[in-house]
Amino acid sequence: MRHFAFAIPGDLDRLTGGYGYDRRVIAECRAVGIDVEHLALAGDFPAPSATSLDAAAAAFARVAPEVPILVDGLAFAVLPETLISRARRRFVALVHHPLALETGLAAEMAARLELSERAALGQADAVVATSTTTARSLVADYGVDPIRLSVAEPGIDPVSRAVGSARDPQILAVGSVVPRKAYPVLVEALAAIADLPWKCRIVGATDADTAEPARVRGRIAAHGLASRVDLVGTLAGARLEAAFASADLFVHPAYHEGYGMALAEALAHGVPIVASNAGAIPETVPSAAGLLVPPGEADALAAALRAVLTDSVRRRAMADAAWAAAKTLPRWSATARTIVAALQLALRSQS
Repeated sequence: MRHFAFAIPGDLDRLTGGYGYDRRVIAECRAVGIDVEHLALAGDFPAPSATSLDAAAAAFARVAPEVPILVDGLAFAVLPETLISRARRRFVALVHHPLALETGLAAEMAARLELSERAALGQADAVVATSTTTARSLVADYGVDPIRLSVAEPGIDPVSRAVGSARDPQILAVGSVVPRKAYPVLVEALAAIADLPWKCRIVGATDADTAEPARVRGRIAAHGLASRVDLVGTLAGARLEAAFASADLFVHPAYHEGYGMALAEALAHGVPIVASNAGAIPETVPSAAGLLVPPGEADALAAALRAVLTDSVRRRAMADAAWAAAKTLPRWSATARTIVAALQLALRSQS
């Protein structure tokens, strides 16, 4: 199999974990001579208009019948069953995490997304999840046949170990400013440890949710932390590397993660972690490298932050454990090979 199409909604260059995953899969496959045809779908998924769905159907129709199509779950989960079946193509669904688990959804919307994703996944010739936690959920809650299911964890690149800061401990958080990342909980926790010396940088897109950045800034201002908590927006390349290099502690209070690529990046840089125990986070963060607390509990998060910040010996041991754990994480080439195998499985499918 030397050719496949990859359908991705929205801007592929967007600096989020999901889009970063998609970009690296494309790059790794092309590096070994596999032709990846990028199908750019409309940016209004997962709430597509009728026009966007028609455009998706037209894009699928332009792909040769013998070429399998990998579809990012942001789009695949809401494709109507009739659209999938009428396309008469081999589809592989790439699921970062079930859409119904996004924080802040109304119950009716969550139920609608769950039904839609269940139906769409039932039409897929193969399914790829980005973590074993998500894979288990797809089998147990969405009826995905394990025979059709693969796990392709995000890869990491070899990077230099963080050296930390020369002054006050630097706390780093990375992830889009959306409700699921629970940054207001982080601000509450930071306010509870304001007696300690520290600075915090929150790195991530501030345009993914119209209300959440203002909400986070409001909590920062209410606690008088504007000089200590910096909502810096997106960083990439050398600027993001510099942020990790100067970090003494990585924090990730999310309500749910299908994997948590930023957590793997923290491990790769040898940065100790304080995070929630939601979703796939416990399988990503070894116990020796991180302290995990229940999601949404600011008091527990504050206690964990205080425990690590006030114990330099413990923090160093956690950093050593993170650095060691990174050596066991997959490389992106392995991620791409798993996805190619799933596409080959789809071509062999008789459904």
